Amino acid sequence: MDAAFTGEQDEIRRTLRDLLAKRSGPDEVRAAVATAAGHDRELWALLAERLGLPGLALPEEYGGVGCGPAELALACEETGRALTPSPLLATTVLAAPLIAALGTGAQRAALLPRLASGALTATLAVPGGSLAVALGLTAGDPDWAGGGRAGGVQARPAGDGWTLYGEAGQVLDGHSAGLLLVAAHTGGFARSRTLLFLVRADAPGLTRTRRTALDETRPQASVELRDVRAELLGADPADVAGALARAGRTAAAVVAAEAVGAAAHCLDRTVAYVSAREQFGRPIGAFQAVRHRLADLYVQLQAARSAACYAAWDAGRPGPGEPGAAPLALAQCLETARAVTAETIQLHGGIGFTWEHEAHLYFKRASADELLLGPVHRLRAAAAQEAGLLAPYGTGKGAAA
Repeated sequence: MDAAFTGEQDEIRRTLRDLLAKRSGPDEVRAAVATAAGHDRELWALLAERLGLPGLALPEEYGGVGCGPAELALACEETGRALTPSPLLATTVLAAPLIAALGTGAQRAALLPRLASGALTATLAVPGGSLAVALGLTAGDPDWAGGGRAGGVQARPAGDGWTLYGEAGQVLDGHSAGLLLVAAHTGGFARSRTLLFLVRADAPGLTRTRRTALDETRPQASVELRDVRAELLGADPADVAGALARAGRTAAAVVAAEAVGAAAHCLDRTVAYVSAREQFGRPIGAFQAVRHRLADLYVQLQAARSAACYAAWDAGRPGPGEPGAAPLALAQCLETARAVTAETIQLHGGIGFTWEHEAHLYFKRASADELLLGPVHRLRAAAAQEAGLLAPYGTGKGAAA
């Protein structure tokens, strides 16, 4: 592994940071989350036009840039630094790779160029708030799609297509995405399996409701499907679980990089604040206790950045990757973001607790990401199971033989 960034990667970072500094400051972020879409549509179009961000990791034959998870994670570190609300995670990280991996030639040709251009946004909808389980990042019920029971999403053949019935919660950008990839349980109990289906935003019987979320910059919605017509993703997809796991590796690397970017911004702001804020006739940053706290955060942040870089590199390798790399890196970065954002509030004193200050937005992002793809202890337990240190979920054994 070569840890040095290429000239192209440095240019992606610099260009994106400059653009977001102008268009995605704290006031712009608050204004964007208050819109119906939950993000600035003009900024999303600008990111697509100037940087090709929606298609950064898609093949050039479909209008993408042809980069890999490393470049995508690097870009997301910058969007995490600014807390930029956008469909990037839902569209580019989750939905597009699944369509590229499982879709038919006609489906890829029809959908991927529109996703790469930013004209179409998409998301992955899984029932029961089981996104981390579906992506293979945490252990859980293997029948996370419903298993034929109430509470999931059921798929039934209907003529030359399918109909879906059920509901899914905590769907990222589910209220605004133009296309939904819905994970549904199909078949009887003896021959059941989970498949992915394409559902258009205007499909009859589809109800999408934006929900109040802890992190306003990461909008979520509940999705209800009442006999909604759907199209099977792929002609006869045999490795849906494998495709989801590969998407999970990339998602873990991206969210880890976002967490690092957010933590780095908070640490920079805190260092600047304690250098300027005076107490007892000198800056509070001159006190040894404050210096030690900041030094500890800096070391923790650099270790998290190394873990995120390794996860991004591992996600770009062919095959299953190193066991446990993705969930371990994500766990370390989420833990770091939570620690840094909490200290940011503490070291800013009274102003850090106010709604007017941006510190609470970063603390909420750190907490909400752990709820979305964690928690941290389950990520580490899944890594241990993947590495063979613990028995698989549900076996009732304390350790693997």
